[in-house]
Amino acid sequence: MNKELIVRSGSNAVDFALTKDGKLIELHKEEDNNNFSVGDIFLAKIRKPVTGLNAAFVDVGYEKDAFLHYHDLGPQLSSMLKFVKGASTGKLKDFSLKDFPFEKDIDKDGSINDVIKSNQSLLVQIVKEPISTKGPRISSELSLAGRYVVMVPFSDRVSVSQKIESKEEKERLKRLVRSIKPKGFGVIIRTVAEGKKVAELDKDLENLLTKWTVMCKKLYKAPHPSKVLVELNRASSILRDVFNDTFTGIHVDDTTLYNEIKDYVQEIAPKKESIVKLYESSVPIFEKFGIERQIKTSFGRTASMSKGAYLIIEHTEALHVIDVNSGNRSNKAKNQEDTALEVNMISATEIARQLRLRDMGGIIVVDFIDMGKPDHRKKLFDHLRDEMKDDRAKHKILPPSKFGLIQITRQRVRPERNIKTMEKNPSGLNGAEVEAPIVLIDKIKSDLEKLLNGPAKDNDVILHIHPFIAAYLTKGLQSIRFKWFMEYKKWVKVQPRDAYTYLEYRFKNKKGKTIY
Repeated sequence: MNKELIVRSGSNAVDFALTKDGKLIELHKEEDNNNFSVGDIFLAKIRKPVTGLNAAFVDVGYEKDAFLHYHDLGPQLSSMLKFVKGASTGKLKDFSLKDFPFEKDIDKDGSINDVIKSNQSLLVQIVKEPISTKGPRISSELSLAGRYVVMVPFSDRVSVSQKIESKEEKERLKRLVRSIKPKGFGVIIRTVAEGKKVAELDKDLENLLTKWTVMCKKLYKAPHPSKVLVELNRASSILRDVFNDTFTGIHVDDTTLYNEIKDYVQEIAPKKESIVKLYESSVPIFEKFGIERQIKTSFGRTASMSKGAYLIIEHTEALHVIDVNSGNRSNKAKNQEDTALEVNMISATEIARQLRLRDMGGIIVVDFIDMGKPDHRKKLFDHLRDEMKDDRAKHKILPPSKFGLIQITRQRVRPERNIKTMEKNPSGLNGAEVEAPIVLIDKIKSDLEKLLNGPAKDNDVILHIHPFIAAYLTKGLQSIRFKWFMEYKKWVKVQPRDAYTYLEYRFKNKKGKTIY
């Protein structure tokens, strides 16, 4: 398995494409004007507590107040408020917490009015970026994420990632961290810490403690609101969270960003520094690595897959709905039940990819093809869970209902990536929009696959299409049509039609009868 990170730098944004064996699995954008990224910490002021919601609205400098629920205050809120007051006034000089007297934990089922009041200063962390009409979601239970551990101030708890399965390894890591962690700080041990030595964990903790100290120094006479800690840039945060030994390449088209990433990789994995490469070709980096094409073909309402199957993805304000379709596919070697299982398994893999790629969050309902056998339904459910194991967003998958629906909840922390795949109709019909040509080629190939597996298996196939697209399909020795021939062992005649609109096409037989 090869993993590569492709980084494209623009004038006001940087795009990050994460690929697995050449297939795009994650796409991120870091914009210069994004002042409210997940992980940023602000010194903020309570605007007003709202008893009915058991929450408070907090001024963090965004046009809409941030939302802070009682359950996001953290049990050691009183200690944190006392610490912030001391640091802001300059009375507190030691930020290590080793001699700081902790206050009593707040009641986990208490009322917001009992613990905070208007105009009070506190530290808050962005846990959800502003989405749609909502302001940021925040928490006052702070955490500082490192490569191997997450440090939680005003706590003493040590916990280990559930993804580390070995009990012996969990106990080893807990024992090591307890022996080195600074007093007054809790620690969450991350999955990537598995098998690491005490020196690496200690270095990570020291870096986080330094980060905490630098942040606390900014509190003295700081205005409200003000950002006191900035999360790592998106490139470094992606590498921190997903980088491992399977990475085979990091390609960057900007010299400054290249040096930053190289320095960060040198710090976290010195042996892998050589995989960071500066891309200097005149061909745009996303074109060279096939990212642009995958973006165009992956973000539409329809997502094509192998075997002629496809997904229909619909978005509403309340939830996302995904419908699995087998297309016109037929397979005489297998019965309907086995065909349904095969298409569902392919679809589960693509759905796991689509959720990460689009960063879809909230409630997702998937309508798989009905299957009668309980063991087939279990096999599909287990396969979907396995495919989503690498998803960093918190998620929960419910078993298939008796109607064949699978419900998924997935944590939404950033606005969903929604890339437009429609373009202006070149035929100029009432300003209408049509799918981009590159998407059209994939649709034609998908339809051709259905035809050659079905009604046109033993017949001649003639593709009638606009002359521009016909020229594109037949250009050069290694044309798209030739690649179809090598894949399907059947020659498709392409017939230019001047009367067709730009993206119109028909499959016909040699008698001129439309077969698709």
